[in-house]
Amino acid sequence: MSISIPQAREAAEEQKWAISMRQRRALHKVFFLYIPLAFFMFFALFPFAWMAISSFTAEEELFDADRLPWMIPTFTLENYVDLLSETEFFSWIFNSLAVGLIATAIAVTVGALAGYALARLRFKGASMIGMGIIVTYLVPVSVLFLPLAYVFNSWGLNNTRLALILAYPTHLIPFCTWFMLGYFKNIPADLEESAIIDGCTRIQAFYKIALPLALPGVLAAGIFAFTFSWNEFIYALTFISDDTLKTVPVGVHGQLALGDVYYWGKLMAASLLGSLPIAIIYAFLSEYFVKGLTEGALKQ
Repeated sequence: MSISIPQAREAAEEQKWAISMRQRRALHKVFFLYIPLAFFMFFALFPFAWMAISSFTAEEELFDADRLPWMIPTFTLENYVDLLSETEFFSWIFNSLAVGLIATAIAVTVGALAGYALARLRFKGASMIGMGIIVTYLVPVSVLFLPLAYVFNSWGLNNTRLALILAYPTHLIPFCTWFMLGYFKNIPADLEESAIIDGCTRIQAFYKIALPLALPGVLAAGIFAFTFSWNEFIYALTFISDDTLKTVPVGVHGQLALGDVYYWGKLMAASLLGSLPIAIIYAFLSEYFVKGLTEGALKQ
């Protein structure tokens, strides 16, 4: 079957138009996706790259005013050796992990139970309690640390890890409760009602039906709670004075930044090592964190 000249021209024009559209889409993706994404990644990762380079640079080069920033530094592990041998860095890491994990477990457990109760149980004053929880979460840490310091001092808990374990949930439980409240509201109540009809108690329906379905929300709340506990500074600075009991932020600030003297090499090494646990958690659990945010509290 022969093709006429006009048909051939029309087919050629259509092919050119298709090629042009593919090129436009490719350019559109380059200019509106790859370039902004590359700029954002550079903006986000540059501080960590600079921190890593500074941590492997000799101390005298960091204070050399004649040295240009882009010059290749002298590679050394002296900053890490001094950090791990001359400070209580391992104790700081242990304290941060112990306090963070216990406070997170308490906050997520209580928050999940309270959020489920507010979402499913009908009792007088439930709406006022929910509003009070949100208001409590909005109270800043800088306002609460003074009354908490008075309470812990009267209890004899100053300069103990228990003070931090009890202090952090005062901020974390309201958030976890509010977060899980929105998540449980998006889980159909019919599933639990069917389980109760089949013989389950309310508690069994909670941990066998509702809790597994709310697992992304639980993980998201746990990630937030642990991140807060790991990075918190005011409570740890107020309640802890012993160097061996300090957490990473307070220990680094107390021993590596003395007045106007900054030990930049060891400070960058401690900051890099101290940020690794949070980076690892978000690297492996970021999918659950985003899923928990989009399916939970943002749908309230």
